[in-house]
Amino acid sequence: MEVKTAGFKKVSSKETVKVSGAEAVIKCLIAEGVETMYGYPGGAIMPVYDEIYKYQDRIQHVLTRHEQGAAHAAQGYARVTGKVGVAIATSGPGATNLITGIADAHIDSTPMVCITGQVGSHLLGSDAFQEIDIVGLSTPITKWNYQITKASEIPEVFARAFFIARSGRPGPVLIDITKDAQFDSLEFSYKECTAIRSYNPVPEVNLLQVERAAEAINNAKKPLIVFGQGVILGGAEKLLKEVIEKAGIPAAWTILGLSALETDHPLNVGMVGMHGNYAPNFFTNECDVLVAIGMRFDDRVTGNLQTYAKQAKIIHFEIDPAEVNKNVHADIPVLGDVKETLKLLLEFIQPNQHENWHNKFQELYAIEYEKIIKNDLTAKSGEVKMAEVLDEINTFSHGDAIIVSDVGQHQMVSCRYAKFNSTRSNVTSGGLGTMGFALPAAIGAKMGSPNREVVAVIGDGGFQMTLQELGTIFQMKIPVKIVVLNNSFLGMVRQWQQMFFERRYASTEMVNPDFITIANGYHIQTKKVKERSQLKEAVKEMMESKDAYFLEVVVEQEECVFPMIPTGASVSDIRLE
Repeated sequence: MEVKTAGFKKVSSKETVKVSGAEAVIKCLIAEGVETMYGYPGGAIMPVYDEIYKYQDRIQHVLTRHEQGAAHAAQGYARVTGKVGVAIATSGPGATNLITGIADAHIDSTPMVCITGQVGSHLLGSDAFQEIDIVGLSTPITKWNYQITKASEIPEVFARAFFIARSGRPGPVLIDITKDAQFDSLEFSYKECTAIRSYNPVPEVNLLQVERAAEAINNAKKPLIVFGQGVILGGAEKLLKEVIEKAGIPAAWTILGLSALETDHPLNVGMVGMHGNYAPNFFTNECDVLVAIGMRFDDRVTGNLQTYAKQAKIIHFEIDPAEVNKNVHADIPVLGDVKETLKLLLEFIQPNQHENWHNKFQELYAIEYEKIIKNDLTAKSGEVKMAEVLDEINTFSHGDAIIVSDVGQHQMVSCRYAKFNSTRSNVTSGGLGTMGFALPAAIGAKMGSPNREVVAVIGDGGFQMTLQELGTIFQMKIPVKIVVLNNSFLGMVRQWQQMFFERRYASTEMVNPDFITIANGYHIQTKKVKERSQLKEAVKEMMESKDAYFLEVVVEQEECVFPMIPTGASVSDIRLE
């Protein structure tokens, strides 16, 4: 894989040099430590691309095959590195093609700076060729956006953009630059932004609230922790582990919280939510204290809010005040950076074990194992099950791979069965649920973590939304592993149609192309598995390959993912069949 790792030197605020606006853009990116960016050129952003050409020894540009792919690749890069991902596109359709990725980054709190070209400032509002009000379009799905019409604005706007994108609860920022601003010149100097008046990304911690939370935890008989991606974004994984081990509290996770705590930790009780594990979902409505850490009580986690954890005292650790009491009332809200608040909490909580409470989780796990997990992993006959594929990947990854999943049944199976030993290892589209996310996101993830194995797990439906990014993998020689679980259906929708619409499979059956021929066309090593007996050797060959590898596995067509909480049902009404 061709990845440049050239060092960079931040531009001093005292250093002044006359440059074009386009060159200033590149200098700003270098000053912010950007080494890799993803994009697609066009007329309105061409001056910047000319400077990218001149600075290619300092910053690497990856030509994706679609602007949506650029946005998702930037997301994947950001998710595994913790750095700000960068995507760039031209005006009009180039800019609008970024929208899905920006929206995805916004709801999943992914730090990203998107740069779009724009028609000349004298043409704004005239419906010029490829003019679109991208600032207006992106306002609801960005932390901040800005249209630059003068070259002199570039350094300050970029400094603000990166600060806003990465600070507090991270998210995407968009900078739109008119073409004349790219051509004009300015006296360039760069000063890193560290604060903005009226913008307070991290609330001040109220120690009394931390003490109240500790008291409630210390007095609890049946406490439960549910942690989300906020733990990962705040770099508080070690503190989370110390808290649950000291207090002896079972800990469950949302899909974006997955990998913050190693999968096999004895206090890790699994996933909450629609297709989560039986015990943590069921006991949400039996615990006496529910400690939510860096999660937002999404509807896929809570089910029916009228019946969600009504018996429990709710403690909510959160950096974003807008999330507190939005869906679920918090008896004890604890605002602040989770790394700071959990460190304080650790001082006040008392050692405990809660053995009887833990035994209850083990009892329900045993039921789930017998009814679901055992059959998913050890089927001896019939078509291959999705979980078997993940289990074989675990065999060869030893829990050390980054798993990038798309959206659908395979996503839920990946989250349920993939093993993780370290943080930032699960990359998926959570809040927006974007089909087509995985392939380009895996590109960014592999470039962000070149020394780790990256496996994209994708359904046949989602794969066809962004399969053109095989071209990016081929051109850039990115050794990502791609697993397509092919059931010839839009599986998740089909499952709902089976369960709630009397098997009326309206527009969910897929007549698929020959995926192997397509991947071979991009000179990617391939294999297709139809029989269970072929699976282990095929996964072994894929995982041992030093190059990109495409593995298609034909899986059970009408497999359903259980457990399942039907839409609008209580979490305690979780179905095992």
